[in-house]
Amino acid sequence: MATEWADHALVLRMGRFREADVWLKLLCRKRGLLTFFAFGASRSRRRFCGCLDVLNTLQCRVKAARGDNFFNLEEAVLLTGSRTLRHNWQRMGIAANCLRFVEALGVNTEGAAEAFALVEDLRQTLEQAPRLPSMLPLFFRLRLAGAAGLAPLLGQCGACGAALADAAIFLTDEGQLRCTACRPARSTSYGVDLSGASLAILRRVQHTLPSAWPTEEPAAANRRACARAVDGFVQYHLGLAFEGGRFRRI
Repeated sequence: MATEWADHALVLRMGRFREADVWLKLLCRKRGLLTFFAFGASRSRRRFCGCLDVLNTLQCRVKAARGDNFFNLEEAVLLTGSRTLRHNWQRMGIAANCLRFVEALGVNTEGAAEAFALVEDLRQTLEQAPRLPSMLPLFFRLRLAGAAGLAPLLGQCGACGAALADAAIFLTDEGQLRCTACRPARSTSYGVDLSGASLAILRRVQHTLPSAWPTEEPAAANRRACARAVDGFVQYHLGLAFEGGRFRRI
């Protein structure tokens, strides 16, 4: 038996099949990342009214069938969307990179509300902020991992539990920081040395939304360290690598 429900959803991807039908990847505020079919959407002016563009936020009415494994988008109303972002190809490229990561990682019901707020704030930041962090896509990966409950603890040593205020080493294979006292003398781990400034940047990213991320360009050494730590964590613990313009499982 089919069931119906309503939710707010953000369009991540849209494609066409057959003559008038559309499939969509939507990030729902309550249910996470799901695939939907909108039959007749290319022709319907009443049920969708041209509101299915990428990065639009919708109020959706959904009919679920086949044991809640098949989702038919019955009706959608535009709530908010992009006004100027689509005319800026550089920022649209950043948005596309972040949205592909959402698809690759996946979002379940537990992290849905936080991930939804994160992507909505990302859209607003890309559209309105006069300046963006140079590492925004990497910052987004760390933040989304946190929304999914997968990000590393950046405030304490993983061995002794001591609070970290200064430099530390991030052991990628263990997914944790070590303080100076607990730093392994000889380690086969892939370790990244993080200064106090680097840790401060990553902590701020992990606990705020894109509109509050630092836009000041960090020192080159700190930028490289942050990039190596985030990229290493994503590859080793989330099993995702960005190659050839897409994310692949490794």
